[in-house]
Amino acid sequence: MDFGIPHEVADVRVAVRELCARYPNEYWRGLEPDRYPQEFVDTLTQEGWLSVLIPEEYGGAGLGLGVASAILEEINASGGNAAACHAQMYTMGTVLRHGSEEQKERWLPKIAAGELRLQAFGVTEPTAGSETTAISTFARRTATGYSISGQKVFTSRAQYSDLMILLARTTPADEVTKRSDGLSVFLVDMRAAGERLTIRPIKTMMNHATTEIFLDEVEVPADALIGEEGRGFRYIVDGMNAERVLIAAECIGDGRWFTRKASTYASERVVFGRPIGANQGVQFPIAAAHVAVEAADLMRWKAAWLFEQGLPCAAEANMAKLLASEASWQAANACLDAHGGWGFAEEYDVERKFRETRLYRTAPVSNNLVLAYMGQNVLGLPRSY
Repeated sequence: MDFGIPHEVADVRVAVRELCARYPNEYWRGLEPDRYPQEFVDTLTQEGWLSVLIPEEYGGAGLGLGVASAILEEINASGGNAAACHAQMYTMGTVLRHGSEEQKERWLPKIAAGELRLQAFGVTEPTAGSETTAISTFARRTATGYSISGQKVFTSRAQYSDLMILLARTTPADEVTKRSDGLSVFLVDMRAAGERLTIRPIKTMMNHATTEIFLDEVEVPADALIGEEGRGFRYIVDGMNAERVLIAAECIGDGRWFTRKASTYASERVVFGRPIGANQGVQFPIAAAHVAVEAADLMRWKAAWLFEQGLPCAAEANMAKLLASEASWQAANACLDAHGGWGFAEEYDVERKFRETRLYRTAPVSNNLVLAYMGQNVLGLPRSY
């Protein structure tokens, strides 16, 4: 058993940390409540960090999922919010694994160079939610391709994306044997959609740049289809394994930010003649959170390794996401408690990070659904949904 982390990771961490130092807490605080961190994302793009998963022949770095996860982890551990750009990494897998050579040659070099942005991921719908097979957005065949109509929700960063990975039905649900059949994935050029694609922001408790999208007979060419028609659900699920690992890494970054912040404050804050960190009621929750974060980190690296080897990793990816999101939330509460009233003060950044990290117990998949997956698909328990 090898617990070694890929040798590239140490250098990546240092470089990303130095980049993030140019965008300190004051920068992120100044974005509240809903300004997109365009300058930060532009810098990441220009320095090649968002194209690390793209093979070298298409202009990227050709690195693995583990290295990509370390980039997002360091952003969050430095006080930033990688959710502003993480989708370009996990949506990339859909094109890399299932796209045609023509699609890769057409789109990947421009994405790697920063000429095009791939941040939008159109899957969730208002009436479907986590029940992905219940989506109703439909792509109708035409003489030149497809006409797509429907609605997507919580499609984050759509306003800051040129392309969108979109899941739609190509066969009505009542005409397929399995509800997971008849779904297809498209790479939609949002610039070409014009007024037939409407984007409306959704204000949330954290600065997340999320939106709802309305498609009114959006015309896409036949070569916008990724892979085979009707097999899109499998492609999306495959990409979700990478998504789970990357989200886990962000949570681990958050967890380390919280435990470091809490430890520093608890060591410096003196009450009744001694640092509050000497009190077990303050010290133990921080230590327990640290242990939980480190345990989640091990599962993250296991899941990333399995993914990179092309081995089954759905269980491990889901466990990594669950453990990491619960650990970061545990660390957030320990940090807030340690700071007392100051934890709610904007200038300490705890309340901002507290709001940001809470998202991941719910999205991109609820931890209850992760437990249902584990119960049914790993432990063989009766289906609950």
